[in-house]
Amino acid sequence: MPPLPAPDYTPPTDPLDYLHVDEDLIAVVKPDGLLSVPGRGPHLADCLIARIADDYPDVLLVHRLDRDTSGVMIFARTAPAQRHLGLQFEKRQTRKVYEALVLGHVEGHEGRIDLPLCVDWENRPLQHVNHEKGRPAQTDWRVMEHLPGLTRMELTPLTGRSHQLRVHMLELGHPILGDTLYATTPDGKAERMMLHARALDLRHPTGGAWMEFRAPTPF
Repeated sequence: MPPLPAPDYTPPTDPLDYLHVDEDLIAVVKPDGLLSVPGRGPHLADCLIARIADDYPDVLLVHRLDRDTSGVMIFARTAPAQRHLGLQFEKRQTRKVYEALVLGHVEGHEGRIDLPLCVDWENRPLQHVNHEKGRPAQTDWRVMEHLPGLTRMELTPLTGRSHQLRVHMLELGHPILGDTLYATTPDGKAERMMLHARALDLRHPTGGAWMEFRAPTPF
């Protein structure tokens, strides 16, 4: 069984970086190492939504990022806004862009990975490619630069499956540096997982104005 967050879970304690707050939504930068929502057990109660609730008690969940992924997250403040935003994610009307450092020299300039994913039940929480039972999953990728032993990638998920970018990069033959679940070789170790949600664009739930949120990549 792959490792779950340890009992000595010690997330970062830096103040939250709010990008935007209004009556309907909250945009914030999630730091790496912090759960989006509470985990199982009191030692995993500290999480992003709980910290936001200290400032905005009406906060409502819209989507998640993995614990070790940093970057832009959106939360709602009313039930209608939560439904509106949730539908945008469900209908793929949002635009999400991630940046990652992956192992090795990625050949080519850009491409699309189209591989269905589902949970690997015998090795939860791992996900894997399964052409019979998996749900459709597509990721567009673009090489940004080559570094010694690494490639900086721009990743645009067209779907929102669990661990999608992490598994798709593994299937491409270039796991994400610092990914403790999928980059298990010695050269895959790093101080954090090098995956960051750099941009999230969507329609405001009241009025429909197009909104663009950015968080510079910290690695």
